[in-house]
Amino acid sequence: MGSDNSSFVEERSPGDVTLTNFCIDKSEVTNSQFDEFVKATGYVTVAERPLSQEQFPDLPDEQRLPGSLVFEMVKPGVKQVSFLSWWHWTTGANWQHPFGPDSAIANKSNYPVVHIAYEDALAYAKWSGKSLPTEAQWEYAARGGLDGATYAWGNEYSEHRANTWQGIFPFFNTKADGHLGIAPVGSFAPNGYGLYDMTGNVWEWTSDFFQVGRDRKSDQINPIALNRSFDPKKPDESKLHVIKGGSYLCAPNYCSRFRPAARESESPDTGTTHIGFRLVKNLADSSTLPLMSNNNGTTD
Repeated sequence: MGSDNSSFVEERSPGDVTLTNFCIDKSEVTNSQFDEFVKATGYVTVAERPLSQEQFPDLPDEQRLPGSLVFEMVKPGVKQVSFLSWWHWTTGANWQHPFGPDSAIANKSNYPVVHIAYEDALAYAKWSGKSLPTEAQWEYAARGGLDGATYAWGNEYSEHRANTWQGIFPFFNTKADGHLGIAPVGSFAPNGYGLYDMTGNVWEWTSDFFQVGRDRKSDQINPIALNRSFDPKKPDESKLHVIKGGSYLCAPNYCSRFRPAARESESPDTGTTHIGFRLVKNLADSSTLPLMSNNNGTTD
């Protein structure tokens, strides 16, 4: 896990870990798949619920209306912006209305579902009989068999291999990859394991709590960080989870997290226009499973 060539300290301390067999979704969970879940269960996402009066006692009722964080590109002509000012709390934004109440997901059934909080992803996982991947599972799958490569496809960045931001973030996007925002799943070539959008498009939740280093995971079998999280950039938050893969908002000049080793922390009650998820199925008693041949004729 990790990278010893990264400029991000939270990605360092690479170490070998062991994983037992698991299956993973080929793509991120889509709007149509999440819609099936909601219709079957009546589930209401975190972004569709009013902010808790107990959690936010000082907010007036009109400021506790349901909503979520929406990205807005900087307006033309603006040359300087404050950090994170491109995010706006938007009343009525949720998975069915990604950019606010006047937006919709009609004709976007094959797009990744977004505005998904950690609790929402867990609820979907339980309904589907699967689980969220651990960070180790996610990173192993994202590499696609390219051990030590910088990207899921090799060592050279390519604007045509994943849905990322081309141009200078957040001022302009050249759309060189053909997409200004989120792309339908499977719009780019899969990695070596046949998995789509493991980097770029939308960030993906993992079950691990976030810690800066990963030394404790070295030489472990199926490692997972289940204790309280810690991120020095967010010292007052103790339940941060690891998200992986970067998104369509990651540019070489900003974020640059469209790599298997990359990782970031995220509050579990936060949904945004660039966070989704995919699931895994852990195979019981994997030691008894038969060896299977992979594409190059060797056995796994």
